[in-house]
Amino acid sequence: MALLVLDNLFSDRGSKYAAAGGPAASRGEAKALVKELKRRKAFAKATHNTWAALLPEGPVKDDDGESGAGMVILRMLEREELQNHVVIVTRWFGGKHLGGDRFRHVQAAVRAYLDEIR
Repeated sequence: MALLVLDNLFSDRGSKYAAAGGPAASRGEAKALVKELKRRKAFAKATHNTWAALLPEGPVKDDDGESGAGMVILRMLEREELQNHVVIVTRWFGGKHLGGDRFRHVQAAVRAYLDEIR
């Protein structure tokens, strides 16, 4: 499985964001890529590794404590019609709550990832 990682995309009020992903044809493969990402020490220590994928078995997502973020990723994948691919957005919490800005940052991270693979 090929995992593409875009590290240190941007930061806001101390929170740092990254995006990663790769081909996944099942929920098991998607989870395996998330697990592979978390083998990297920095990503294992991240506050949130939120992910989503459009799979033959249906859409799947995991907020990993970042409520609503998985749905943001899923909607973007649906718009792009990107099937059988998991996209993971990682956030290291910087100590200040970002409110609604966190969703814009998730979108920006997904956009950066999609731009990279297209």
